[in-house]
Amino acid sequence: QMQLVESGGGSVQPGDSLRISCAASGRSFKMHAMAWFRQAPGKEREFVASINSSLIISYSDSVKGRFTISRDNSKQTTDLQMHDLKPEDTAVYYCAARPDLVATTAWRDYVYWGQGTQVTVSS
Repeated sequence: QMQLVESGGGSVQPGDSLRISCAASGRSFKMHAMAWFRQAPGKEREFVASINSSLIISYSDSVKGRFTISRDNSKQTTDLQMHDLKPEDTAVYYCAARPDLVATTAWRDYVYWGQGTQVTVSS
């Protein structure tokens, strides 16, 4: 079992930066692939970024070059640093984990989910 708790969301202006964090509780965090997904109103949940225990990272095309995912196995945290935020980045951001060494981009592959944190980008 694993519990995930996100923090750090908020309202920012276009071009601003924001860092959101995910704290995990439970065993074997380092054996889990971690990812961030987001869901905007009326849209499907979409992949943002993933990182596995070997620090292999993947990003969606829409955030590549602007977002950075990281993890700290000793603290059991996964962070998403977001730069140059755009209005289209507005969504609820979810942290997710799957008990596998391989990360994927499909939300159905992830077993554990946080409650989500709202990120709003607006002028």
